[in-house]
Amino acid sequence: MVDLHGQYQNIKNEIDSSIKSVLENTDFINGSEVKQFQKNLEKYLDVKHVIPCANGTDALQIALMALDLQPGDEIITTNFTFVATLEVIALLGLKPIIADVNPDNFNISIESIRKNISSRTKVILPVHLFGQCAEMEEIILLAKKHNLKIIEDGAQSLGTKYSFSNGSSFMAGTMGDFGITSFFPSKNLGCYGDGGALFTNNDELAGMARSIANHGMKIRYYHDHIGINSRLDTIQAAILNVKLPKLDTYNEARSKAASFYNAAFKNCDQLEIPSRIKASSHIFHQYTLIVKNGRRDELRNFLQSNNIPAMIYYPVPLHIQKAYQYLGYKEGDFPVTEQLCKSVISLPMHTELHQDQLNHITENVLAFFKK
Repeated sequence: MVDLHGQYQNIKNEIDSSIKSVLENTDFINGSEVKQFQKNLEKYLDVKHVIPCANGTDALQIALMALDLQPGDEIITTNFTFVATLEVIALLGLKPIIADVNPDNFNISIESIRKNISSRTKVILPVHLFGQCAEMEEIILLAKKHNLKIIEDGAQSLGTKYSFSNGSSFMAGTMGDFGITSFFPSKNLGCYGDGGALFTNNDELAGMARSIANHGMKIRYYHDHIGINSRLDTIQAAILNVKLPKLDTYNEARSKAASFYNAAFKNCDQLEIPSRIKASSHIFHQYTLIVKNGRRDELRNFLQSNNIPAMIYYPVPLHIQKAYQYLGYKEGDFPVTEQLCKSVISLPMHTELHQDQLNHITENVLAFFKK
């Protein structure tokens, strides 16, 4: 699904030199590379504050902790996402309120958010899924109307731009009270281990998040808040400093591969190619098709038999997962998500895809529907 080795070979000298510098300086914790990466990412995103941390899940938890929420407060988020989004809400004693998604672009449904807002709602937590933003203009209007906070889960969308009807545009993760991302190795901007970050334009929230990520300290050994220990490793920051200037090029390569896939599959009546949200660019963290007529699993098995990897994101809706049955949802409550979990398939998508690989993948997909 990704070619991390191929990508590394293309930037090997830069990466090796950057890692070697950290090893020679022995500046392993909160080193200069971390501070430099923070500044570099702030400039790239045009955001006032970036708070690096250990991983994307921690970033979500820190963001929620910084908002001073109370047990039982409700957080509206999407059903069609990785479990970490729901996990941190539950871990903090907050109440996840699950919303259904749009059937074409897979992002959280505005109508479903609207239906789920109550007097206990405190936060809307959209996920910018697979590389394009949720419909942020409408989400922001809802949040303002009901005095709600917004945390953007941008773990799959770093580098995506969203344009508002007034002509302004912002990077994913910079429109809400907080945005978060992950630097897991397979992300569009990935390190060689775990890593994450929060973004905000709010000075007070930034200070709170930095304190929480550092055991609740602003001054060493003086703990003003209950916090956690969540740091971006200096070696990982050194790697990210090499890769960040290449992110737009990486995203363009993914977009080019997606365009090839789209052209190959557009006339196949058994497939539905990814739908685009007009206001958002798309960095194609994943290239995800809808397979019609219940043949998704059969297609996946066929591709695997031809040495073509294919993944299902996500096979089981969150509301059906055993860990979250206490929320009281049942099968049938989220028809769109449930149908997507039975019909989506993701094809290889990364910066090192060659034309012969793209030809091989598309030819086999189309051959499956002809047999």
